[in-house]
Amino acid sequence: MLELTVNLDERSYPIYIGQSALQDNGRLAHHIGDCRPVIITNETIAPLYLERLLAQLAPLNPLHFIIPDGEQYKSLAWFEQISAFLLENNCGRDTCLIALGGGVVGDLTGFVAACYQRGIPFIQIPTTLLSQVDSSVGGKTAVNHPLGKNMIGAFYQPQAVFIDTQSLHTLPVREFAAGMAEVIKYGLIYDTELFAYLEQHILSLQQLDEACLQHVIYRCCEIKALIVAQDEKEQGLRALLNLGHTFAHAIEAQMGYGVWLHGEAVATGMVLAAKLAQSRGDLSSDDVARITQLIAQYNLPTAIPPQMTSEQFLLHMRKDKKNKKGTIRFILPTQFGQCALVDDVTDDQVRALIEQ
Repeated sequence: MLELTVNLDERSYPIYIGQSALQDNGRLAHHIGDCRPVIITNETIAPLYLERLLAQLAPLNPLHFIIPDGEQYKSLAWFEQISAFLLENNCGRDTCLIALGGGVVGDLTGFVAACYQRGIPFIQIPTTLLSQVDSSVGGKTAVNHPLGKNMIGAFYQPQAVFIDTQSLHTLPVREFAAGMAEVIKYGLIYDTELFAYLEQHILSLQQLDEACLQHVIYRCCEIKALIVAQDEKEQGLRALLNLGHTFAHAIEAQMGYGVWLHGEAVATGMVLAAKLAQSRGDLSSDDVARITQLIAQYNLPTAIPPQMTSEQFLLHMRKDKKNKKGTIRFILPTQFGQCALVDDVTDDQVRALIEQ
């Protein structure tokens, strides 16, 4: 079992990574403490792992709540339904929510935990690659709104994160590829050695080689933990984790949440960010080709939805959380392993990029 810590003083917490993390009764019970556990999961994950987790927690009299599977259910409506379930079952502040699932379950559960009775503990058990390397770590919780993705939420840290790599063996190929987009992102923004590792181990990772998986997941969580420890509430450095996301959120909102998986949209967003950086003289055409090739090799899209116009992109990007005083701000790669937050990209430059 690998272990690392997100260092946030009194709110620090561990991340456990291994083949049997989901079955680690002792550690899980320790982090639940004297609380009553309430498991939040979805219709896809419940048949795979819920009964096992309920049996492990049986002495603690656990409850569970199942939501439908899909990005469209990360909404205020389902936030309200989970909150009503807790109220109906007389759940007090001595309740610990457990998010068992991917990013939708984790984000939604975390937001409920942040708000219910002004804050109750929660634990992340991410079951998708994307949630394991990104959304389960760092305390970003939110729901979507038709006018913008993740625009309603809170920074609220979990008690612990349990990453069981065996759960990836039940993950659809498309979902695994979507998770690799976030993995590639870490190489681009922070770690050239990780980027090269991803180039060298494509087949091993796609075949779910355990050593490769643990190495990559650990490194991504380590990078995110380092960044979050320095900038928990995204005042500066943490914004770099949004490489590709300004374009990606526009695609998700315009196409309809769940039509494009988040990682698929991020993959295309990173290609667009690289091309925008090239147009500014920061990346070479060879750099852009290398980035685009790796994304494609992990079976991810590299082109925008053909029906999306530049004006639709701009409409959604004007609602991005990074914006200040009405100015769209972008995370752009300046070289491999480094990115910058820029605020001098014009609408015409965006139009030219999209129309290209």
